[in-house]
Amino acid sequence: MELIDVVTELARSGRLGPVSNGAAWDEVTAALGQPWEVVVGKRRSWPRLFAYGDLEVSVCPCQKVILICLQTWRDVIDLPGGLVGGRESFPGRLEYTDVIDHLDRAGCAWQPYVPLTFGGQRAVRATSTGVVFVFEIREGEEPVLNVVGPPPHRHDCLASTGTRTNRDAVTP
Repeated sequence: MELIDVVTELARSGRLGPVSNGAAWDEVTAALGQPWEVVVGKRRSWPRLFAYGDLEVSVCPCQKVILICLQTWRDVIDLPGGLVGGRESFPGRLEYTDVIDHLDRAGCAWQPYVPLTFGGQRAVRATSTGVVFVFEIREGEEPVLNVVGPPPHRHDCLASTGTRTNRDAVTP
């Protein structure tokens, strides 16, 4: 399996193995092990951001996955071995035409995604799952995949204060 297959499966299903929006965090960690926590500044409140290499997962106070983001802009992309048949690293920098051709061959319908298409980037969205692919455009070069992920999981969360909601999350 190659990275192009991984992102195509994400576009088709909206998930990467056990990682999907709304998934129980304990099931994800049982399958993939403990991630490292991304701490922004000194803040350690919920929601929290965790990473398995280049796969970033945001988790709500109720222990549900609310956001999945696969960073694909590096030369080498690292993923947990339990996610993709034991393979842990892949060549990165997928080009736009290769991604689009692969989506088309897999029967995964897509359309341009105007809200994230501007300046030095272009975006497309898988129509069945809402997974968004954002490509960086460098002058004189083919656009390169920068990041891919499904829209955030929205739900009422009463876990932390009894009144918290994450309905105001930004949707790509």
